[in-house]
Amino acid sequence: MNEIKVLIVEDEPVIATNISMYLNNNDFSVSGIAYDYDEAIFQLQDNTPDAVILDIGMENNDDGINIANVINTQYRIPFIFLTSYADKETLQKAKQVEPSGYIVKPFNEKTLLASLEIAISNFANKVNHQSPELDIDKLNKHLLSPLTEREFEVLQNIYNGKTNNQIADGMFISVNTIKAHLKSAYLKLDTSSRSTTIKRLRELMLK
Repeated sequence: MNEIKVLIVEDEPVIATNISMYLNNNDFSVSGIAYDYDEAIFQLQDNTPDAVILDIGMENNDDGINIANVINTQYRIPFIFLTSYADKETLQKAKQVEPSGYIVKPFNEKTLLASLEIAISNFANKVNHQSPELDIDKLNKHLLSPLTEREFEVLQNIYNGKTNNQIADGMFISVNTIKAHLKSAYLKLDTSSRSTTIKRLRELMLK
């Protein structure tokens, strides 16, 4: 799957369905929907997404905060909070787990998509500052089948948190061509998603 995979953690089915529709109609795909803490943890383990949209208050008031702690300690992926609350106590709890974004309900499609794109981009830039800059020659030393210049350029863009449409616009080629380059790069890197590919790139650059 070449699109950015997003896990939705939301205990209101109607809202979860609307979010899913917004994402699937644009440059994202929904990896799963979780309605409670246990299902969210299972989805993170079994089908790790590239990003998470996370409700703060679910069955237990702090479920969203607890899930955020798990994401921070076990997964290096961005998440944004989606909540009905903007009181000082809730904001203080949210600040402690450092979300990449915070959306107050009710929200619209444009707000959600813009917040998600910015969150993914900012998170990538933050993490990349802590990792070596990608170098095609160094990467290819560790691969049986070397990356082409075009594949490397596409990988640089997903490494920087860009969506397929953003990459296509920047490289002046079609989204389908981007997907073809990603599919080939995934095979060479032995990965299956954006998150596993980014992790693999960081590992290879540190060898």
